[in-house]
Amino acid sequence: MSETSQVVLVTGGARRIGAAIVRRLHAAGFSVAVHAHDSGPALDALCAELAAARPGSTLALQADLRDGAAANGLVAQTLAAFGRLDALVNNASNFFATPLESATLEQWDALMAVNARAPFLLAQAAAAALRARGGAIVNVTDAALAHPLPAHAAYTAAKGALAALTAALAVDLAPQVRVNAVAPGAILWPEAGKDAAAQAAVLARTPMGRTGTPEEVAEAVRWLIQDAHYITGHTLPLDGGRLLG
Repeated sequence: MSETSQVVLVTGGARRIGAAIVRRLHAAGFSVAVHAHDSGPALDALCAELAAARPGSTLALQADLRDGAAANGLVAQTLAAFGRLDALVNNASNFFATPLESATLEQWDALMAVNARAPFLLAQAAAAALRARGGAIVNVTDAALAHPLPAHAAYTAAKGALAALTAALAVDLAPQVRVNAVAPGAILWPEAGKDAAAQAAVLARTPMGRTGTPEEVAEAVRWLIQDAHYITGHTLPLDGGRLLG
């Protein structure tokens, strides 16, 4: 595999917004280590697609980020394959409702483990390699932090922790490594579906009057990694102006 092209590790990169990020960074010249948990067929198909365009430019990785040992393994495998690491994108997320009266400790721990603890452990594992390359980290938070979804307190707390972690890591890893976040709003509706009235209500509060696209999120991630040389500790809302309301 090439030791000259920049290398990025993208968690949750096999599908949806993650896959768009992987494709955009690959198109920008990165070799990409793509992580997935239980999306094995999609992971293999995406890596095969990109490897056909540029042989030796992808690495498929599977791990459960609820496992505290996963972060070290993902970084070690990436370095073993490519010999360097220039960027980390913490995109992996889990999302489900936790009504206050019935939420369990297991649900809290699962949401915190993937959305907050794993990005911390991955940054910790990757810090030396990223410092050596003057690299960057981009975390994916959620524009809904400003207007929390009902019955999603644990998810909101976990993504809020990731937003705070973004600023803290920007301090701890400066000046060699920049750390920023993107906060998508209405980009893709939940896979479980969202009824037409709820969709319309979201769009009515969005000045741009439409959902965003995964490609728009991916380009923002690329920009923060490659072009935003004097920006760190910042969260970039990608919400079509929804926070204005």
